[in-house]
Amino acid sequence: MAVRSTSPPSAPPTRPSGPAPQRTADTGLEQRIAGFTAGFGERGGYRTPTDQERLAFTKAFAHLLDGDAEAARTGLAEIDFALRTVTDAPGGRRYAEVADAVSESGHTSRGWGRIYVDLDRPARWSVQVPHPVADARTELLGARVLRGAPGGVLVLAGAHRDAGEDGAADVAHRDDSVFHAVVEELARRNLPGIQLHGFADESFRGRDAVVSTGAGDSARADAERLTAALRQDGLEVCTAYSARCKLAGRENEQGRTAADRRSRFLHVELNKTLRGDDRGLDRAAAAITTLTEGWSRR
Repeated sequence: MAVRSTSPPSAPPTRPSGPAPQRTADTGLEQRIAGFTAGFGERGGYRTPTDQERLAFTKAFAHLLDGDAEAARTGLAEIDFALRTVTDAPGGRRYAEVADAVSESGHTSRGWGRIYVDLDRPARWSVQVPHPVADARTELLGARVLRGAPGGVLVLAGAHRDAGEDGAADVAHRDDSVFHAVVEELARRNLPGIQLHGFADESFRGRDAVVSTGAGDSARADAERLTAALRQDGLEVCTAYSARCKLAGRENEQGRTAADRRSRFLHVELNKTLRGDDRGLDRAAAAITTLTEGWSRR
């Protein structure tokens, strides 16, 4: 099940060759993610990982980012995760999928999530989805953002935000999850990231989006660029990096980690209407891609 990929000669790190990877059907990445999240419910399906499990996952993930697929596969197997290669049929781009080994799709009892990493380019940026299903269709938007520019990493939470006891599955506000450990590793490598959230229209009437830099301000220029792209498409944006806004995400744990490391981080909220159909998702993804395309050339 080792992953094999070849990077462009001029773009380190070089991906090592190895045994043929376990492959899945060439279905769209969005369809695959929709199948995974379809079983998420508000009760059960999440267990907080131990410190040892989080460390093992993070070490294996670091090996994957470094291009050592065999070490990543071995480390993941120790905690019953698998490394697969999946192909996004619309564009043919290949991704490494880190997923629970119990089942290739569907809900799992641990709820630690999935990671998708572009195999053909070194990792340059991330898109993060902490509240799939609960923030409706953000998981689908994450897939569209990932395919919009090369060098992306998609970090997808593995349970509904209300699935765990005492808020344990609300990974945007916890620092003891696999999700947080992965984002922390990305911040340690100084990879810029954008985290996707959703809000009910009545929570902030008259606004389609809120763009924030979270607890820090290292991504101020990125926030301005994204805001310009959203507004160019006619969307109403509250700029939490320069004005008082609801839903600014100042208490977001991944944002705090990014701020501590002076890594670029954006917290983006989108209203339900924008997320409600494919056209809205495409509009949001296109605006975000104007940002991630630049990140991919870092």
